[in-house]
Amino acid sequence: MSMRETPHPEGLLSNPGFSQVVIASGRRTIYTAGQVAIDAHGALVGGDDLAAQTAQAMRNVGLALAAAGAGFADIVKITTYVVNYKAEHRTIIGGARRPFFAGGTPPASTLVGVAALALPEWLVEIEAVAVAD
Repeated sequence: MSMRETPHPEGLLSNPGFSQVVIASGRRTIYTAGQVAIDAHGALVGGDDLAAQTAQAMRNVGLALAAAGAGFADIVKITTYVVNYKAEHRTIIGGARRPFFAGGTPPASTLVGVAALALPEWLVEIEAVAVAD
């Protein structure tokens, strides 16, 4: 059975949106490619709406994990890349991601502002690392 611990390091902010540290053990480590807001046919989902694109990218992360027999509860680290980052994007992205981690402790997380992604209509790209049995 895979195990995940999220200690709260003294001296570091305890944030409900992410964990500062995740200790994971299991038999398999799963790495997803960066997922963007496209559907199975390659069509953009969400237009210029960052929250809608984030939600679709998270759904795609979930599909990738499911193919490996894992789910959101198995994610130990998530990295989010956002185009032309502004401080208000953090709240939008956090709100769109939150339902995917409902009922559990969120993983360690990094948010990176970038100038562009592979296609100009993509606003966000999300990759995950999961540990499962």
